[in-house]
Amino acid sequence: MILAVAEEEFAQHGFTGTRTEAIAAKTDVSKSMIYYYFKDKEGLYQAVLEQSHADLLETVEKLELKHLSPEIALKKFLKALLDCVSRNPKLPTIMFYEAVQNQGKYYKRTTSVNINTTLVQILEQGVATGVFRQLDPFQSAINIMGTCLFYFIGVGNIQQFPQGKRLLSKAMLEQHAQEAIALILAGVRQS
Repeated sequence: MILAVAEEEFAQHGFTGTRTEAIAAKTDVSKSMIYYYFKDKEGLYQAVLEQSHADLLETVEKLELKHLSPEIALKKFLKALLDCVSRNPKLPTIMFYEAVQNQGKYYKRTTSVNINTTLVQILEQGVATGVFRQLDPFQSAINIMGTCLFYFIGVGNIQQFPQGKRLLSKAMLEQHAQEAIALILAGVRQS
């Protein structure tokens, strides 16, 4: 319960704007009890980061991508990423605040860097085998993550344009996944 409320607060306000008192009030747990379990606000934040990435990390580890062609591996990776983020749409917002407020200070302490490493390795293999065009795997990985995740970060602004569409509905999330995957595959394929 504490982590769920903390995740909501960190997604709304980031690390610097979140108050432990607010989390305590919403969970009917004293602030001192939160500190007992998590030591301090940083400990609680780190626990939220780890928990929010756990599903994604587990999913990526289970994909067994090494024996697949780079294109199939990329498609499976993207599908898994988008499915996980659809289940936890707060994750991109938390990571946005982490980048803006903390310049990745806490992110580098998580195991989430493995996700980016996996994507870079898929792209490197695709370039090396000639399946993908010549590209910088690191820069392309950044652009790919932006394509997938901005939808969730910008949902508050984006929802102002298509009147009547629920951007986080199952149908819209599936459409986003299809469009993002198609765009990315078209962008990396050899002409």
